[in-house]
Amino acid sequence: MAPVARVRSVVLDCPEPYELARFYAQVAGGTPVEENADWVVLQIPGGPRLAFQRAPGLTPPEWPRADRNAQQFHLDFDAGSTWEEIDAAHEKVLALGARPLDLEDREKKDFQVYADPAGHPFCLCRIEHP
Repeated sequence: MAPVARVRSVVLDCPEPYELARFYAQVAGGTPVEENADWVVLQIPGGPRLAFQRAPGLTPPEWPRADRNAQQFHLDFDAGSTWEEIDAAHEKVLALGARPLDLEDREKKDFQVYADPAGHPFCLCRIEHP
């Protein structure tokens, strides 16, 4: 079946669009382009286009709650195939302003969960590459 449309952007609401775009540019690459004070676009090299839209008074998700103010989606990042690579990425995202949400169960899960500076959850994933 032919698609109805193609995905253009994943848009994140946030209080400070340019600052959050800069955070994700440092995580995944690309250069933020401020179209206006309320809308900033980041084209990740070889990846999706993220856009950041000003939302004054945004209340971040209460991860991992599903009953009230739940996350609506999150971003997964391939941070390498070893835990050493994940640990290095962990240190870098913390230095950029992320905060840990779930670092438990390395034996059972191949990801760690963080909140970006605006409070949106994202994951650093350990992906085995063939």
